[in-house]
Amino acid sequence: MDTRYLHTLREVAKWQSFTKAAEELGYAQSSVTTQIQNVEEWFGAPLFERWGRKVRLTQAGELVLRYAEQVLMLLDEAKLSVNEEAQQAGTLTIGTVESLAAFYLPPFLQKYRRELPKMKLLLHPGICSDLRQGVRDGTYDIAVILDWPQTHPDIECMDLGEEEMVVVAAPDHRLTQLAVVCAEDFAGETLIVTEQGCSYRKMMEGVLREAGIVPETSLEFGSLEAIKQCAAYGLGIALLPKIVVKEEVQSGKLSIVNFSHQDIRVCKQLLYHKKKWMPQAFRRLIELLREAKVETGNN
Repeated sequence: MDTRYLHTLREVAKWQSFTKAAEELGYAQSSVTTQIQNVEEWFGAPLFERWGRKVRLTQAGELVLRYAEQVLMLLDEAKLSVNEEAQQAGTLTIGTVESLAAFYLPPFLQKYRRELPKMKLLLHPGICSDLRQGVRDGTYDIAVILDWPQTHPDIECMDLGEEEMVVVAAPDHRLTQLAVVCAEDFAGETLIVTEQGCSYRKMMEGVLREAGIVPETSLEFGSLEAIKQCAAYGLGIALLPKIVVKEEVQSGKLSIVNFSHQDIRVCKQLLYHKKKWMPQAFRRLIELLREAKVETGNN
């Protein structure tokens, strides 16, 4: 069997669509259909069934997909381990959140590039749930996320230390004048939030919901810079990682509201698939991040 058919099988299962899989792979839809039919004929069982406007794996399809992923992973391992030179010159695909891509990872990536100049680094932004899924399905070699600790049987999770979260507002905002701020004080305020699915947005909304607080309005942005600018201009308040607003706070453009809550805690985490073979070039970035945590004593 052509191993390309296994890639096609994985893409159809991922997108639950022959059309979308064809777009992602650059094939004609008829080619995708033919490849799947060939795989089904080879195994002697239907692998997909129609479900509304989408397709989903049959029980046999789920079993075949698990084996297909193992085969593809072994092929990738064989390709990378051909010689030492191949391990030092490849592509490392990293999924991460915007705040860490901009304010945490750059020093490590700079050092990594100096040590391994032949390695190509690709950073892909996303929300934590999508990044986890990307590690599971092989879209990313590793992911660096900002979330509460979670476990998954297929994912190795390395704790890189807690990241302080702060509520920020314009310096003349009423909440910046209070010695201590509680959730009830946010009543009637406009919240400036990141997109749906963001871990700390969920935490903040959960804390307010538990306190019976409904914000007057919410402004949603996918850009951290837009959120900071709107908060600085007095359009609302925002919960953000402290590293993201350090410069604005030092310059007096933003002020930190004296608010903390036990349910708003996030950790930097490095994720990779437990079954993924990690060549030395990949492992070196993991080592750099681990070493930094030990040096700073970040818990």
